[in-house]
Amino acid sequence: MDLSDLNSVEMQKFYSEEQQRAMVNEMVAKLTSECWDKCITGTPGNKFSSSESNCLSNCAHRYLEMSMLIMKRFQSMQ
Repeated sequence: MDLSDLNSVEMQKFYSEEQQRAMVNEMVAKLTSECWDKCITGTPGNKFSSSESNCLSNCAHRYLEMSMLIMKRFQSMQ
């Protein structure tokens, strides 16, 4: 895609989509870091233990729920 050929509306759409991708990547990085630090206490082996798997799953679920709650709260304030 040659960005010089895009008009203003297309450029705004492209920029918005790139911002959304960046936000998703940042969220995944934070989720991974937070949940890893909380749930993986030792050196991981070939696979996670059942308690580590459960912890990671629960942590990711809670993180996503809170992110959605915060996002909805900010949207309602606008």
